[in-house]
Amino acid sequence: MTISPIFKVAKTYSIIVFGLFLYSLSWTAFILPHQITGGGVSGIGALLYYATGFPVGYSFFLLNAILILLAIKILGASFGLKTIIAVIVASIILSVMQPLITIPIVEDKFLSAIIAGILSGVGLGIIFTQGGSTGGTDIIAMIVNKYRNISPGKVIMLCDVFIIGSSFLVLTDLIPVKRIETIVYGYVSVAITGYVIDAVLSGSRQSVQMFIFSKKFNEIADGITERVKRGVTVIDGVGWYTKENQKVVITLVRKHEVSDIYKIIKEIDHDAFVSVANVMGVYGQGFERIRS
Repeated sequence: MTISPIFKVAKTYSIIVFGLFLYSLSWTAFILPHQITGGGVSGIGALLYYATGFPVGYSFFLLNAILILLAIKILGASFGLKTIIAVIVASIILSVMQPLITIPIVEDKFLSAIIAGILSGVGLGIIFTQGGSTGGTDIIAMIVNKYRNISPGKVIMLCDVFIIGSSFLVLTDLIPVKRIETIVYGYVSVAITGYVIDAVLSGSRQSVQMFIFSKKFNEIADGITERVKRGVTVIDGVGWYTKENQKVVITLVRKHEVSDIYKIIKEIDHDAFVSVANVMGVYGQGFERIRS
């Protein structure tokens, strides 16, 4: 294995760990100190913690381990290494951070729920952009979807509603009105998390179309295919002002890859003319899959 692939793998896992840190911080610093319950396996872990004092990191690991084993048995060995590593790392971070943060960083409960939703959404969004996953209710949704024609999104939503609603029976030290208030904060946090995840993912998946006019079109096209690993189409054109024939390089890339294309063009031809435009969607190999 060359240095480049090793660096790429290290970069991917470093980004995933950073996302897991933000996700864990949202729970340990803003959710748990206020006895708010979020969704997913972390929400179940929070309920166990409120009821028994059992650390969230431990329950997060144990519950995910059971779900992964069930998924492997029912769905087959389809879970990648990233999911398993993410579960282990998240469990460690939660276990380390929870004892360190024992009082709320933000006193206002509603503000804490909002900040937690933002941090959790950004963290999970970052993890998803790298092909990672924290398991949990995602696994439950896949198992249910195998036997029932129910969308995974609906299963996850139902699980979150049930988990957060269950906190009414667990938080017995609070009066009923405060319990209902806490449940509402949990739903607010989950809603914000979902919105932020979508925002992060849509930003990372945004694509652009590039038209490159250059006499050194062949070198630029080779640079894009070899260094950025994106497809290129070269078409014939005519510059109507000069009446000269010329080649036009067309490529579709993710927005975050545009800077790499600029570097290639700058190295090869300073006088190249480049047009860049956002596109509504790109479907096919290397981009999105067409869904019915």
